[in-house]
Amino acid sequence: MRRVAAIDCGTNSLRLLVADVDPETGRAHELERTMEVVRLGQGVDRTGAFAPEALQRTFSAVDRAAGLIARHAPAAVRFVATSASRDVSNREEFRAGVRARLGVDPDVVSGDEEAALSFAGATAELDARRAPFLVVDLGGGSTELVLGGERVEVARSLDVGSVRMTERHLHDDPPTAQQVAAARADVEAALEASPVPLERTRTLVGVAGSITTITAAAIELTEYAPGRLHGVRLPVGQVLAACERLLRATRAQKAAMPFVHPGRVDVIGAGALVWATVLERVAARAGVEEVLTSEHDVLDGIAVALARSL
Repeated sequence: MRRVAAIDCGTNSLRLLVADVDPETGRAHELERTMEVVRLGQGVDRTGAFAPEALQRTFSAVDRAAGLIARHAPAAVRFVATSASRDVSNREEFRAGVRARLGVDPDVVSGDEEAALSFAGATAELDARRAPFLVVDLGGGSTELVLGGERVEVARSLDVGSVRMTERHLHDDPPTAQQVAAARADVEAALEASPVPLERTRTLVGVAGSITTITAAAIELTEYAPGRLHGVRLPVGQVLAACERLLRATRAQKAAMPFVHPGRVDVIGAGALVWATVLERVAARAGVEEVLTSEHDVLDGIAVALARSL
């Protein structure tokens, strides 16, 4: 077992995993798993730069992560930055701030590498006989589509995510029919341009916070409980109904839902719209009737890859 610390810094959240990982099997014993909503990608779609207040929120979260990491003395630490960090003009300010607090440079990974890491984390425990798997990682700034079996065969990062779609289209509370139609058209266009052959999907796997929150809505949890979400299989129709409820709900109604993290209240409607659009297309193209939710995603993939590199 090799002790590693992995950080995934996305458009909306910063997540930490400290674990003892078996590099042969990829199985991990978790020591710490945390998530903070930092909204690093605030305004990036419009300005092309990190906002000062977004950087400060993120650096504060990195400080707290550094304290947790120090307790466990891992053999290696990797900080991976994804969608928002690929798009900005002031990336060096972000890089220097992370380095000063954590002692490592952030790896600003490509969409393809993010997709591969997410696929590895989501499929490590799955039965290879149910391949090809389509892993959908729905983030704040982008959505990764990854198709494969024992390895990734084809992947594409789409610039449609919960924060980006909210800032670009869904301005009212609740959004108007025109705003919903414009956002849906954006997602449809991105899917249409994707080279991922959705019709080959045999098992559809959804990962990341928006999708797990939608799953919690679909099974009507009274609180967010990862242990009750990981590995859940649901009919596509049941998930689509939950997406519709979240998209049409007011901010106050979503804030009252016990499974919605406060930092996701304003963007979960857009996440639901993206997920519903992907689900409808995959179901139509591949005849898939159910969807599997996984709590294991890019963060787990980072940890396994890091352990295997030592």
